[in-house]
Amino acid sequence: MDILTANNLTVTYGSVTAVADATFSVAGGDYFIIAGSNGSGKSTLLKAIVGLVPIKKGHLHTYVPKEEISYLSQTNLADRDFPATVWEIILSGTQRSGKRIPFYNEQDRKKAEESMIKLGMEKFKTTRIGALSGGQQQRVLLARALCRSPKLMLLDEPFAGLDSDISQELYSLYQTLNDDGMTIVMASHDYDAIARCASRVMVMDNSKIDFVGSVEEWRDNKWRN
Repeated sequence: MDILTANNLTVTYGSVTAVADATFSVAGGDYFIIAGSNGSGKSTLLKAIVGLVPIKKGHLHTYVPKEEISYLSQTNLADRDFPATVWEIILSGTQRSGKRIPFYNEQDRKKAEESMIKLGMEKFKTTRIGALSGGQQQRVLLARALCRSPKLMLLDEPFAGLDSDISQELYSLYQTLNDDGMTIVMASHDYDAIARCASRVMVMDNSKIDFVGSVEEWRDNKWRN
């Protein structure tokens, strides 16, 4: 059963078309990788899915509640003076529309604690996130996203700037989440990621979709660079 569908989806920034007539679907349980070079439109597509940029034309449907969708953007928190602690960042993931900030109830705190422990970040609870390594920051942001108990996770270049060992750890974490039933949609320009974990692939180039299909079809059609 589909969890996300797009039909002739177009997104523009002024006179520039960032995504042109995109038609595709993501099934529940997919590990769906949107591949392409920088500027191909994949990040804009993710933003359109979560409502961060307006859709000029076409239709987009998600078949899970908004509260069950999590999005990890290309966020750089390397500023050593960034004031929020690990706990504050993770706890903020429990916020939902219509909920007064900064009110958190006991259930919120319990969920944040569980997510923090699951990602192995409890010993950094009071540490400012800017003092952490890139891999640790990604774990914090993932823990924050897991507070929603999402059925659909959108990831925008989650391994950018990380070394291979840290990337491998995160690959394993995302694979475990997918194995447990979470649908993952990941934007990446790393074609090796497709061979590692994807169940389906979409290749974008110059705002348009060049290919959508299984990993096997992608290999057979020699899409890999």
